[in-house]
Amino acid sequence: MEFLDYLVFAVYFLLLISVGVLGMMRAKTSEQYMVADRNLGVWMLFGCLTAVFLGGSSTIGSSQLGYEMGLSGIWFVFSMGLGITLFGLLFLDRVMGYKLLTISELLGRLFGTKSKLIGAVVAAIYTLLISVTQIIAIGALLSGVFDWGLTQAILVGGAIVFGYTILGGMWTLSITDVVQFGIMTLGIFIIMLPQSLSAAGGFEGLAANLPSSYFNVTEIGFREILSYLLTYTLGMMVGQDIWQRYFTAKNTKVAKTAGVLVGVYSLLYSLAMVLIGMAALVVLPGIENTQDVFTTMAFETISTGFLGIVFAAVAAAIMSTASGTLLASSTLISKDILKDHFFTKINDTQFLLLSRITTFTLAIFAIIIALWIEELLVAIDVAYAVLAGSIFIPILFGLFSKKVTANAAFSAILLSAFAVLIGLWVEGLGASNPIIYGIVVNIIVILTVSYFDKGGRKKRENQYRIE
Repeated sequence: MEFLDYLVFAVYFLLLISVGVLGMMRAKTSEQYMVADRNLGVWMLFGCLTAVFLGGSSTIGSSQLGYEMGLSGIWFVFSMGLGITLFGLLFLDRVMGYKLLTISELLGRLFGTKSKLIGAVVAAIYTLLISVTQIIAIGALLSGVFDWGLTQAILVGGAIVFGYTILGGMWTLSITDVVQFGIMTLGIFIIMLPQSLSAAGGFEGLAANLPSSYFNVTEIGFREILSYLLTYTLGMMVGQDIWQRYFTAKNTKVAKTAGVLVGVYSLLYSLAMVLIGMAALVVLPGIENTQDVFTTMAFETISTGFLGIVFAAVAAAIMSTASGTLLASSTLISKDILKDHFFTKINDTQFLLLSRITTFTLAIFAIIIALWIEELLVAIDVAYAVLAGSIFIPILFGLFSKKVTANAAFSAILLSAFAVLIGLWVEGLGASNPIIYGIVVNIIVILTVSYFDKGGRKKRENQYRIE
């Protein structure tokens, strides 16, 4: 990289820090800090929703899948975008009226304190793990770009992304995510994709040099596609980071429209990334570590100045996910655990301070974990599996049925989480079956316990009516 590329990076990071300071001045209440005063329009919400789930794994991982298997690699990212769209179309009408801050708060409204607490713990761990993996990813990117040691790169990257998050909360993230969404779109669709295809000889070059299997979107097989849909589509539908972004919408119509746009964009983004990976296989067929496909291809094909924009686009994808998931984890812990159980009498100003302190503490914790591990975790798949396997079914039944009892929901969350973890332990962390075990256990426990818990069913019908 040349001086101009480094300058692009420096200006971009300074912009993010400046927005963080402005966000701190704007976020004066807990509602502003956590959900941006629920006042975002369609296009701003669309940018925020897109930026929060398109992270390092979506960008670097999808190009790796394109290099290894071709067009069938689109299912990874598309299944995430599909989950966000389906939440907007199927759940949003029933959820928005509650004026929620967290997904576990809904579990509390529907099923009582025990379900709320266990839901908060599961969702907080999930979001924190994702934040950790993104910090590792931004560290790896900065290490490669600036030739730093990984420790130094993680510290610098983590300090920047978590710094502006701690200062301004959702007001800051709403602004930075729109900026990052724009940079992502410019870097990937306008610069990286055309340059990669050009270097490979266009679509004709791909067709001439790649196996026919690389052009079959179902080549990975039905089982693997089902695994992506169960893990990531259901996971996104019950992800605190996704719900929290939806809660920033001005109204339900705005939220639904933005959600549909996210689904369309996720398909286009995943297609772009796998095409970049396929082009890389034509241009650079001997890459040993396929996780390096994107960065290696960028260095090979992108000219000075534009290279800085492309790497800023990757940084944007990673940092927006890291910041969104950190704030989501902080909101769950500060609202549903600390405030509801330990600091019950604090006012809103004190709660805002508590939220910032919680965000700061989790940021330090996330950086320490990232420094300790220094490689992308398989645990992110574990987190998605536990989240989708244990929480999706209770939310689904709770929103659409009045016959599920509080005892049934709590038991289902607890036992299905154990079923997923035991399945992963027996079959391996990469296995796709455990999430199915969790869903099956969930349904059986909910139906069985609710059937015999007649008193609980009557209480639910009286006290937790769906409005």
